[in-house]
Amino acid sequence: MAHYPLNHPLRPAYRFLAALTALYLLLCGVLGLGKTWGDDFFARSSDWVLGQRVNPASAWLVTIVGLILLAAVVLGGNLYHHVALGVGWGLPAVAMVVMALLQTDANILNASMINVVTWVVLGLIVLTGGLYGKVGSSEAAHAEASAASGAR
Repeated sequence: MAHYPLNHPLRPAYRFLAALTALYLLLCGVLGLGKTWGDDFFARSSDWVLGQRVNPASAWLVTIVGLILLAAVVLGGNLYHHVALGVGWGLPAVAMVVMALLQTDANILNASMINVVTWVVLGLIVLTGGLYGKVGSSEAAHAEASAASGAR
């Protein structure tokens, strides 16, 4: 089983970075929806927003992911820990699938390589925040620290 440290001292900093990531995704999605309004859902146009190639499908996707992540960051606690882990693994996974489909007709998100690189980087930022975002009681954190020092 994976070990996630409880009450890590840098947890607020990682949570802040996850919030910035959520805000970027949300802003990119909302601006993308505005720019592609009226286009076909899976259009293959040349619309760009904040350095990302968009169509309505990709704009909706990043808007929803951004909203979910932002809500988890605001609510905090172990909910944030679990959502951040899911989004942190999910963004790079989607990016790898999209990369495999870039030069095909199956590129329904109208993505480019910059989208892939950005989604991987943002996913790793969120994943790092999720790895250090677990919270627990001070007694549990102290017991974990003493058990870890005794195991060495």
